[in-house]
Amino acid sequence: MRTIILGVAALLGLAAMPAVAQTAGNTPAIASPGMQNPTAPVPGKNSFTEEQARKRIQDAGYTDVKGLRLDDDGIWRATATKDGEPVTIALDFQGNVVAL
Repeated sequence: MRTIILGVAALLGLAAMPAVAQTAGNTPAIASPGMQNPTAPVPGKNSFTEEQARKRIQDAGYTDVKGLRLDDDGIWRATATKDGEPVTIALDFQGNVVAL
């Protein structure tokens, strides 16, 4: 009986380990200030409207946003200016704004 209890306890312990490993490296579904997905821009269904995308890009410090369009991967792409320099940028469905 003791062997069965120890075996069940070991299996339960192993079953819980993948859940811990999976949550350790996850990034949030929505980017927040100061936090960005390192694999951005992330393809996916994008629910930002053009106006929301433009505002999010401007809030990230970009000005003179031009040619804003949503591509087939669900990533908003545009050209803009930051610190006086022209930049190509992308905004993904998580809200990550990335200079390319």
